[in-house]
Order: sequence, then structure tokens, then C-alpha cells
Amino acid sequence: MVWTIFAVASVVLLGLSAGVFYGFSSFVMSGLARAEDEAAGAGMSGINETALLPPFMSVFFGALLVPVGTGIWGLVEGRAGGAWVLAGAAVYLVGTFGVTMALNVPLNNRLLADHDKAAGWRAYWRPWTMWNHVRTFAGVVATVLAAVGLL
Repeated sequence: MVWTIFAVASVVLLGLSAGVFYGFSSFVMSGLARAEDEAAGAGMSGINETALLPPFMSVFFGALLVPVGTGIWGLVEGRAGGAWVLAGAAVYLVGTFGVTMALNVPLNNRLLADHDKAAGWRAYWRPWTMWNHVRTFAGVVATVLAAVGLL
């Protein structure tokens, strides 16, 4: 029963994380792109600073740590679902967490440091959005894999 609770928590955390990235891919970035470049760059810099606070960071890191722990625990106990949850964690590690750290965060830092937010935004939003689509897709796949582990 306790393992199942952690498996459900894994699915919820992975789904929340995927949902955040989906929101950016589906409407936040296109909404910001409708604003003046200076306002969009300043707005995204503010979003990126706010993302570092506990409400998002606990989900972002929790969506990695809880499924890893739950998957390993399931494998040790011989639960068939453990491999699925761990597979979801692996997809999240590479496609969401890894892409974030290797690609989106450096873009965020560059935008934040750019004193010309308009020029920074113009160089930022297309590559950032493309990599966010990758994070979204990986997050959805990771959520599905962990959900299969519950079956």
C-alpha cells in the first residue's frame, strides 16, 4: 500500500511538471511573443526568477527524486510496476530535467544578464520554446510510463 502511494505521487509530480511545460508551450510563450520585445524579455526574466522559488522547484526536483526512489524500491521488492516507474524517471531525467539544465537554463541566464531585453528576447524565445516542446513531450511520456506502473 505504501509503495502504491509513492507510485501515485510519482505520477502526480510527473504530470504536474509536464503540465507546467505544456502551459508554456501552448500559450505562455505565444502570449509573451504578442507583447513588445522589451516587455516580453522583462516578463520572461521575471518568470524565470520566480521559477526558482519552492512551489515550482519542489515539483521539478520531486518529479525526478520520487519516481527514482519509487522505481528502485519497486524493483527491490520485485514489483512489476517498479520498472515502469523507473523508466518514467529515466525519460524525465534525460528529456525534461537534462534538457532544462543543459539548454533552457543557459538561455534563461543569458536573457537575465542581457541589458537589452528586446534583443535578448528576439534571440531567446524560438530556441527556448523549441526545447520546451521537447521537455513537454518527455514529461508526458514519463507520466504515462509511471502511470502504467500503477496498472
